Amino acid sequence: MRSIYFIVNPNAGNGRCRKIWDRIETLLIDEQVSFLAFYTEYPGHAKKLAGQIAAKHDGETIIVTVGGDGTLHEVMNGVTRNKNVILGFIPGGSGNDFSRGFKIPSNPVKALQVLLRLIKSDPVQIDNGKMTLADGAEEFFINNMGAGFDALIAYQVNHSPIKAILNKLSLGRLVYVYFLLKELFTFKPTTIDIAIDGKKYSFKQSWFVTVSNQPYYGGGMKIAPAAIPDDGLLDITVVHELSRWKLLLVFISVFWGKHIFFQEVKTFKGRMISIQSAEKLFVHGDGEHVGYTPLKIEIQVKSMQVLTRMQHAPEVNLEARDSNDF
Repeated sequence: MRSIYFIVNPNAGNGRCRKIWDRIETLLIDEQVSFLAFYTEYPGHAKKLAGQIAAKHDGETIIVTVGGDGTLHEVMNGVTRNKNVILGFIPGGSGNDFSRGFKIPSNPVKALQVLLRLIKSDPVQIDNGKMTLADGAEEFFINNMGAGFDALIAYQVNHSPIKAILNKLSLGRLVYVYFLLKELFTFKPTTIDIAIDGKKYSFKQSWFVTVSNQPYYGGGMKIAPAAIPDDGLLDITVVHELSRWKLLLVFISVFWGKHIFFQEVKTFKGRMISIQSAEKLFVHGDGEHVGYTPLKIEIQVKSMQVLTRMQHAPEVNLEARDSNDF
């Protein structure tokens, strides 16, 4: 019998997650599901809890995150080297991009119902990404990472009281738009040098680069429309040499994945990526600030087990190439 643990971030969604968990807990008791739950109390606590849970079990262990993508990021980093752990997710944050990419209902009750069905079947093995920073520190991501303008926005979002205000008004997604407009006229694009599986590229006047394991980030933006979480490849997106006003058009179109048709947007696929920049740039992992450039990224193929309704991807073997080659 698989052990089931819930790691709950009661502060996610500006406290809305606490009410979500109350409802979920009631349903679990009604369904006579045996479980243990733990509340996070401070940043980094979810990672610590997940690691402690994984270390105590040799058999398959299900850890379900109830919170946002940031909480899931912590949990995943706590168990990434424990092959016996199966991850689940009940959305309770403001972005919830994992639930979009991995076909989990946005409604928490429906998400629980789906998870209880998925628990009875085999989990899906997916890839994740490993970042190695200049000081040797390692950080893993399950959705995506970014360096530059988008990482700066993520940092501002997560350190501003405006996010809490908009969450109270059920307008949490607008916080990204607010900071995009706020930083648009002061951010200075810079040269970014990227190596993808040994092939080098240099992009002048670059706004940002993202490396994605699944399509969504930033609260529903379809930054990497072709990304598949278990295809053995990471999807790279570079935005460079475009005006500030045109950048707005890119960010508007990204919700539908149409930004890739701008000539200033380049896309690639690869397994090992390095990012260097003329100026130090903010770096995020799953929307959480993790450090600054330079850094290296590599894929961890089918290294994690998750409860998801997504279909398995076919085996592929593609070289890194420019989007215009597809």
